[in-house]
Amino acid sequence: MKLRTAQSNLPFQYPFTISKGTKTHQSSLLVELEMFGRLGYGEAPAISYYNVTTEQLLSVVKAKKLFIEKFAYTEPERYWHYLHHLLPGAPFLVCALDMASWDLFGKLKGKSLSALWGLDQGTGPVSDYTIGLDSIDRMVDKLLAHPWPFYKIKLGGSHQTALGSGCLPDDLAIIKALRAHTIAPFRVDANAAWSTEEALEKIPLLADLGVELIEQPLAKDNWEGARRLFEASPLPIIADESCVFEADVEKCAGHFHGINIKLTKCTGITPALRMVKAARSLGMKIMGGSMNETSVGTAALAALGPLFDYADFDGPLLLDGDVADGLTFVDGRVIPSGEPGLGIKMREGIFDHPSSHI
Repeated sequence: MKLRTAQSNLPFQYPFTISKGTKTHQSSLLVELEMFGRLGYGEAPAISYYNVTTEQLLSVVKAKKLFIEKFAYTEPERYWHYLHHLLPGAPFLVCALDMASWDLFGKLKGKSLSALWGLDQGTGPVSDYTIGLDSIDRMVDKLLAHPWPFYKIKLGGSHQTALGSGCLPDDLAIIKALRAHTIAPFRVDANAAWSTEEALEKIPLLADLGVELIEQPLAKDNWEGARRLFEASPLPIIADESCVFEADVEKCAGHFHGINIKLTKCTGITPALRMVKAARSLGMKIMGGSMNETSVGTAALAALGPLFDYADFDGPLLLDGDVADGLTFVDGRVIPSGEPGLGIKMREGIFDHPSSHI
């Protein structure tokens, strides 16, 4: 097995603001695994509030590259287990390599991931389109420029204002203004910005405005508040920051109505498949969540799509540019190409291949 890396730093179509801050570009580390002439691809986005940078990821690759390559590869689950112990402090990198491993495995078997798992490709839920925090006029402009069946609306601007990040509009004012322009259902993501009392007050009002769920309203460790919301909320409450790894699924039972599985955070496709089973056994809903990945990471989410109740697969739509082809958006649903593995094709020039490796 051979490992290669490349970096991506794509601009957002609009500056992307959530309660945790604003960014204008999304950096990612792209990985390529080669075996028997087949190439598998994965992605690890850099996320500042998790203290993950591409430079940090590359330093781990440099230190561990020989060990990453030396594994006697046979199938993804065994490789993930090996990586999980080899790279305990680098979950985002484990995810990228696990993703590439699954892509490679599908290509070696000549099957798409959906086919490998016996899923009906393209039958997953419709993806939302995310409207980041901004002035109300600009948020309305974003919505009107992107007609979509569902929208995820980022709220919690008062948290940024308190941090000195400028004056952002009131949460309810945002939803009221957006609702005047569309009948599409809204999904609200507060990114852990609300207090318990604030959430208890706002959620019934948001329900009256056509919001269908609330994602991570409270701080990730506010378990008592989460329990109160779970019991009182008229809308489903979905855990994001409170549900990172497999062990968190059981913790969320009785505190959330569902979980958001993000491949980057949970360390990849392999644990995500187990998280789906665990959540279903506990009667919980499941969202598949984006961390603004390109089509590489989004293809992995789309392959898992039929296992989810809610889809947040809009990373490629938010970015100005891409690194791969193979995904199609049809009426909000993300359709993989059906080709083996992730079903994507990297664009020319992303990786530099010696002729002997082509």
